[in-house]
Amino acid sequence: QVQLVESGGGLVQPGGSLRLSCAASRSIFSFKAMGWYRQAPGKERELVATIRASGGTTNYADSVQGRFTISRDNTMVYLQMNSLKPEDTAVYYCNAATYSGVSHWGQGTQVTVFS
Repeated sequence: QVQLVESGGGLVQPGGSLRLSCAASRSIFSFKAMGWYRQAPGKERELVATIRASGGTTNYADSVQGRFTISRDNTMVYLQMNSLKPEDTAVYYCNAATYSGVSHWGQGTQVTVFS
């Protein structure tokens, strides 16, 4: 079991930046991958970015490629979000995926991009 706690969300104007953090209760290197997902009102949860715990290979949704950067260290996962757009408004969730296919989720942090 692992606890994931997100922070760093907030209100920002279009073009602004935010850095989300996810604190894990144990080393993330015991997991296959860590990721950030988001869910906007009335929409399904969608993948934003993932990073393999070992090796650090990253994967991004087309909608955030070139604007967002995922990174990790021993117990933290980060999402640097630049050039934010109103359509990035959502609750952002941290995810830890095990090698056996189990997913763990944080409680989410709200990101609102407003004009």
